[in-house]
Amino acid sequence: MRVLVAYATAEGSTAGVAERIGAVLRNAGHQVAVRPVEGIDAIRDYDAVVLGSAVHDQQWLPAATAFLARERLALAGRPLWAFSVGMPDAFRGRPRQWVLTEADDLLDDLLLHVEPKDHRLFSGVTRPAQFAWWRRPVFRLAGGRYGDFRDWAAIDGWARSIVHALAGTPAEG
Repeated sequence: MRVLVAYATAEGSTAGVAERIGAVLRNAGHQVAVRPVEGIDAIRDYDAVVLGSAVHDQQWLPAATAFLARERLALAGRPLWAFSVGMPDAFRGRPRQWVLTEADDLLDDLLLHVEPKDHRLFSGVTRPAQFAWWRRPVFRLAGGRYGDFRDWAAIDGWARSIVHALAGTPAEG
């Protein structure tokens, strides 16, 4: 099956997640293209789409939402999975629980455009340079930590669930 893994990234975290998903799909025998949304003219050459975006200010990046709006009708005609890359694991305790609610809000926004088979919120890389100098102390006071929080096992597991869905087989227990 021809699968497009499209993404919008700001700092590269989401591109890394997209590449990993593409590798799992490719290893399962699919023809996979992993591309930034800005370089995609049309999706007509693909049988299925996995679409992801970095999350800034609790929203997908403008390039991803513009892609969704532009390709909405074409996406409705093929299997679609969506993922978001934010920073829930950069927090602990109550702030983490609040950030995790972002997944529901992001899915609600997506459903305005398309109906993905599944949506996942993954954590990405959080670096001081991603924040304005005055936001860094606020981030730290809220319990935020810097680091690479991508959970590769969770990403691989989700990608394998897509492989099973495309094959029409039950996902591994």
